[in-house]
Amino acid sequence: MKVHPRCSYCLLSRVHQEAELSTDDEELIQKAILGGIKVLNSLYEPGMSAAELSTPMHRKAYEILDDNDPYKSMKELSSKTASRFMPVIRSHVFNGDGDDVATFKRAVLAAVIGNYFDYGVMGLEVPIDVFDETFKEHFQRGLDIDDTDKILDKLSNVVYLADNCGEILIDTLVFEIIKKMGGNITLVVRGAPILNDVTMEEIEEFGIADKVDRVLTTGSNAIGVRLQEAPQDLKDALDNASLIISKGMANYETMSEENYRPIAYLLKVKCDPVGEDIGAPKGCSVARLFE
Repeated sequence: MKVHPRCSYCLLSRVHQEAELSTDDEELIQKAILGGIKVLNSLYEPGMSAAELSTPMHRKAYEILDDNDPYKSMKELSSKTASRFMPVIRSHVFNGDGDDVATFKRAVLAAVIGNYFDYGVMGLEVPIDVFDETFKEHFQRGLDIDDTDKILDKLSNVVYLADNCGEILIDTLVFEIIKKMGGNITLVVRGAPILNDVTMEEIEEFGIADKVDRVLTTGSNAIGVRLQEAPQDLKDALDNASLIISKGMANYETMSEENYRPIAYLLKVKCDPVGEDIGAPKGCSVARLFE
């Protein structure tokens, strides 16, 4: 995905947010914002990849703040909230009908709804305090773009690019049904903390490695998947996948710049630029396959 003019001030708002999460020192917050502005001024060019701007802006903010994980408390909150409601979510997905195909569709829907509970997207209110009500409302609505039927025959060797903490727990329901249907799963998480994305720390904390065949990392704290920083085992996994499942907007921003096929994007459209690029209005629940 190419950068949109609206990305510029959204990125600065996120730099401001992570600075306030990290410190109450107003001078340091100002320095972080100025650092982001300097990166924006030096790198921004129309037509560039969105992640080639966002990654250096966040890295500069983290450097100035001297904080490698300013979202730590938010990640813990989202994981705690998702854990609390997992029995309810699971009951929606595994409703006892015994139909694996229908269960897979419901698991994908649940995972997409989990992507809605995000932090730092400008203009997005995260209804963490009404998680249960909001989840049920979106579950009843279903997927706005639903390619799950076309995804079903491609699950033999899946590479699953994870996104945020909290929602990764809901993703495990997708893993469970893929494994039941005979598929293998390579789960990919960030190589180091960036925003509220899941890392190996959370995978170990929640025992998620036991639910997949192997876990790899992106090799760095880049936004999405930055292939020039990715380890060879990840590149090999992507090359050999029967299907890549890309979760969330950051992974979409990076993977849509590459030529990997088939790839399924599972996400809630949380901003207009992503919506315009993927072809779905803001607010849509998307499971879109590109072959």
